[in-house]
Formats: sequence, structure tokens, C-alpha cells
Amino acid sequence: MLHKRNLPHLYFNDGMYFITYRLKNSIPQTLLKIIHSDLKNLDNTKYERIIKKYDSVLDSGEYGKQYLAEKDIADVCKNTLHYPDGKDYNLICYTIMPNHIHLVFELLSGNKGISKIMQSIKRISARKSNLFLQREGSFWQDESFDRWIRNEKELYFTIKYVLENPVKAGLVNNWFDWEYTYCNKNYLVL
Repeated sequence: MLHKRNLPHLYFNDGMYFITYRLKNSIPQTLLKIIHSDLKNLDNTKYERIIKKYDSVLDSGEYGKQYLAEKDIADVCKNTLHYPDGKDYNLICYTIMPNHIHLVFELLSGNKGISKIMQSIKRISARKSNLFLQREGSFWQDESFDRWIRNEKELYFTIKYVLENPVKAGLVNNWFDWEYTYCNKNYLVL
């Protein structure tokens, strides 16, 4: 089923998904409009280049708050990601960066749907994080970037991409040194 807001979202009742969601205001609106425009004209050869642009802006940490760099907030997010594991999805891997999260999972039969899963994850983690930070207001950007993983080769490269993100951002030398990276042992690729 195709859903559209600013980004196209292709949701099925099963399959594996790569999702990136980020803190509110972590990318300036002017740059975001350029990225959205590029995504509307998306073909597979441009996909990787657009994702690299999107990710490099997030990894730079230039814009917005870096709330996820705080241990207590990262712990809230970690626990929220693990809660649906075995209920709505099989958690494959994730990395919690200072201002965004990359997540890969496989939907289980009878799941409540990606929209509701992500709404729940974001709602719960936002509420708890805002309480901890003694703040109010939007915590997460409304929309997430998502991609349906089509085959084993794409899954392999997606997992590698997620695990290597803290290394690419210059936060650690080895992905396993980043405290907030997780990979299910059945999917470990590196």
C-alpha cells in the first residue's frame, strides 16, 4: 500500500524494512525541500546518493539538538526499540546516533502495521525523553524515511550501512565500540 505525505511510503503487511527517523529540526527546511524533491524523482541509481546526502547532514550534527547523545535518552530509545521485538517485528539491527536512529526489522504476521508501530515507538520515547529533559513540544520529526528491503543482498548492505554509521560519522573506530548499536546475532554481517 502506498502512503504519501512529503515522502512516499510503501507499506506491506510483511517483509523487512529499513527506517530512519530523526529529531525535530535536525535538518533545515530549505535542505529538506531539496532532498524531498530529489526523492520524488527517485530511481535506484539515485537512491544511494540521496541517502548519503540525507545522512551526511544528520551525521554532521550541525543542526538542531543532539538529545540522543545523552545516555538516559539513548537508553529510553533502546528500550522502546526492543519492546515490539517478537510481538510486531523481529529486530534485526539499529544504531542510535546523536540526532537520529537507523532501524531494520522484519514484520511478524499479525503485526499492527508500520505506521502504528512507528507511532508507538516515537510517542513513547518522546514522552519519556521530554519528561527526562524537562521540556515540552515535538521531539521527533513527523515523518520517517523508510525503505522496503527487497532481497538478501540489499539486506546485507543495509545492515552494514546501519552498523557502520557511527564509524562513518567519526564517533568510533569500530562499530562494536558504539554503545547504541545492536545487531541480532542471526544477521551479523561484519
